[in-house]
Amino acid sequence: MQPGLLIAVGVGGFIGAILRFLISGWVQKLSPSLFPVGTLSVNVLGSFIIGFAVLYFENVVAPHQKALLITGMLGALTTFSTFSLETVTMLQGGLWGRAVTNIVLNTTLCIGATIAGMILFKRIYG
Repeated sequence: MQPGLLIAVGVGGFIGAILRFLISGWVQKLSPSLFPVGTLSVNVLGSFIIGFAVLYFENVVAPHQKALLITGMLGALTTFSTFSLETVTMLQGGLWGRAVTNIVLNTTLCIGATIAGMILFKRIYG
């Protein structure tokens, strides 16, 4: 493994983790809901960006840039481990409806956002 790639992933992870903390906290604070919309928002945003970026990076940039943005930043920005914990906590608390809603929204919106990012890339770069 090239040290430069590891550094790129680490720097990207640092940026992504800070962005996740700021964005998810801000969105959750704006929401009157107890539903974890902050986590949902970063998952959808990260899924959209990765859909766009994976096509962009296919032929345009160096592997170090791809490692920084996709593996590092987006890996730290999207929070499926947090999503999983929040879902299990809801299930343990007997909040089955909220847990199922969380699963359905995170999976469908994030897959949809990835597709939307790819569509946007194709419309721009055609």
